Amino acid sequence: MAERRRLHLGAFMRPTTIHTGAWRYPGAYPDANFNFAHLKRFAQTLEAAKFDAFFMADHLAVLNMPVEALKRSHTVTSFDPFVLLPALAAVTERIGLVATASTTFEQPFHVARRFASLDHLSGGRAGWNIVTTSNPDAALNFGLDEHMEHDERYRRAREFYDVVTGLWDSFADDAFVRDVESGIFFDPDKMHVLGHKGPYFSVRGPLNVARPVQGWPVIFQAGASEAGRQLAAETAEVVFAGFSGLEDGRKVYADIKGRLDRLGRSRDHLKIMPGAFVVVGDSVEEAREKRARLDSLVHYDSAIASLSIALGHDVSKLDPDAPLPDLPQTNASHTGRERAIELARRENLTVRQLAQRLGGYSGLAFVGTAQTIADEMEEWLVTEGSDGFNIMFPFLPEGLDDFVAKVVPELQRRGLFRTDYEGTTLRDHFGLPRPGNRFFAAP
Repeated sequence: MAERRRLHLGAFMRPTTIHTGAWRYPGAYPDANFNFAHLKRFAQTLEAAKFDAFFMADHLAVLNMPVEALKRSHTVTSFDPFVLLPALAAVTERIGLVATASTTFEQPFHVARRFASLDHLSGGRAGWNIVTTSNPDAALNFGLDEHMEHDERYRRAREFYDVVTGLWDSFADDAFVRDVESGIFFDPDKMHVLGHKGPYFSVRGPLNVARPVQGWPVIFQAGASEAGRQLAAETAEVVFAGFSGLEDGRKVYADIKGRLDRLGRSRDHLKIMPGAFVVVGDSVEEAREKRARLDSLVHYDSAIASLSIALGHDVSKLDPDAPLPDLPQTNASHTGRERAIELARRENLTVRQLAQRLGGYSGLAFVGTAQTIADEMEEWLVTEGSDGFNIMFPFLPEGLDDFVAKVVPELQRRGLFRTDYEGTTLRDHFGLPRPGNRFFAAP
C-alpha cells in the first residue's frame, strides 16, 4: 500500500506579513519588520510547529507606488535577508531558511558564496528562491535606465543557475583533509576551476567556500509565466506558485509535473506550494469578520497603487466605478497582470472594487475554522493541486499563533503533517536527494 502523502508547510515572511492593513490590526506588532525580538519569536514558533521553512521575500527597490500610498504600507522596507537569516540560524535548529536573490541584479559568485555560507552556518538549512525581479524601479538602483525585457530576464536566470550550481561544486565533499601531521589542509586535485564563459557571465571560479552541507542549498522558484514554468521544471526543487483556486492549481500542477516527465526528472523531486492566506476563527463567521476587519484597514490610496503595480499602468485616473478597460501589455510581471484582469472579469468588478481587493490580498485564501481549513488543504493535496502551502499570516502575532495552535494540530490528527522533524536539513524536510558533484565522484 502506497504511503500517504503529507503536506509541506512554509511560512511566507516579508519578513512579516503581506497584507497592507496587517500592521494596523488590533494587537499586531507595527514595528515587526525591524524588531529582531519579534522575528526571533516568529521563527521559533514556526519551528516548534515543525514548519519546513521560514521564507523571506526580498525587494531591491522601494515599491513603485505614489507617496500617498507608499506612506501607508509596512511592506516598503525590511531587513536584508543575508543579515537576518544568519541571525535566525543562530536561534533555531531545524527549520529551513529560504531567501530571495535576484538573477537580474546580482552576480552569480556573490549568490553562490552567500548561500553556501548560510548552508554551513545553519547546518544544511539554506534555500535559494530564484527570482528575475519584476519591479522596474530596481533597475534604476543598479545603473540601468530601463528594466531588462521579461524573456531575457529568464534567459539570464537560466545561465545564472548553471554558474551558481557549478560554483557550489568547486570542491569535492572530501577536499578538506585538514591533516595536522602532514600540514595539508586541502587536496588541490579535488578543487575544480569552473571557467564559465556564456552570453551573460564570465566566471572563472572556484568558489572560496567549501561545498555546501546539502551539496546545493534547495532551489526554489516562483515564476508562473511560460518562461517561469519552464525554468522551474529545469531547475527548481520547490515552486512557490500563486493560484486563484483549486481548478487553477490542478492545471498548473499537472503542467509543471508533466514537464518534469519530459525532462526525465522525478515528480517527487519538485514540490509545488502555492501561497495561501489563512484566517482562522472558532467559527467560519468569526474568521470572515476578522478578514473583513483587516480589509477595512486598507486605505484607498494604497489599494489603487497596488492595482497600478499589478497592471503596469497608472490607473488612478480611471473612473473608479466603471469596469476595468482593456490595457496594453507592459514589461511588468505577466502573471500578476493576468491574475488581476481575470479576477475583474470573473467577478465583474469595478476599478474601485478590484483595487480594494488587491490592496489587501487578492490571492488564494482559506478563511474558516481549523476543521474547514484542514478540509480544503486535504482536498488540494489528494486531488494533486499542490504538495503543500506557503502560508501567509494575516496579522502577527495572532494570525501565526492561531494557525499553529489550531490548524497544525488538526492536520497532524489527520496524518497530513509531521509531528516531528525526521532529519536535520531542509532537503530532509522535503524528501529531496542530495545532488551529486558534477566534477567529482562521491568519496
